[in-house]
Amino acid sequence: MPRIAAEKMEARRESIVLAARSVFVAKGYAAATVTDIAQAAGISDGLLYRYFGGKRELLMEVLELFYTDIITGTERAIGEEPTFQRKLEVLVRRHLQAFADDPDLCRLFISEVRTLDDYVGSTTQELNRRYTHILTNLIAWGQEHGFIAADTDPRLARDFLFGGIEHLAWREIANGRTIDVAHRTAQVVRLLMAGLKGSDIA
Repeated sequence: MPRIAAEKMEARRESIVLAARSVFVAKGYAAATVTDIAQAAGISDGLLYRYFGGKRELLMEVLELFYTDIITGTERAIGEEPTFQRKLEVLVRRHLQAFADDPDLCRLFISEVRTLDDYVGSTTQELNRRYTHILTNLIAWGQEHGFIAADTDPRLARDFLFGGIEHLAWREIANGRTIDVAHRTAQVVRLLMAGLKGSDIA
């Protein structure tokens, strides 16, 4: 395939994914149709189907792009910090920032995507697991280097962190408030560090 043709096809794919994202955010996944997405992309339904199998596949593309960006950026940023607390601050801040920067997409994931019948075992669930594994891996690193208590349960810490932030962010978004990322990061990290250190860490 000539390079120009390949680049044109890739540009078309990207434009369709961006159109799907805007439609899903505006109408919700359940209410969105392929026709809505095609119209937003400025193409026909038939042309859209030449690139994607339907709106379910497009939803996966939208979420994979979101997760890939946040996972790669977070892993890199954490790797640059020397201590457990600094690494934790990076993770909390970036997670809160994702809600602050893209509340509509986060709302879509929380309210619709995780309730889909085929979410369990899906690519999206695996991406979510890969993202939360950043924290469980960080817990293991912190234990190995003596930053946090050896008996810390990584899964419990994961549930506290991501569940707590999700609840906090959802409350702010639902009430139309802007998330104060710096302030909330400091609060969350302070609470978590108090528990993670335990009584055996000075």
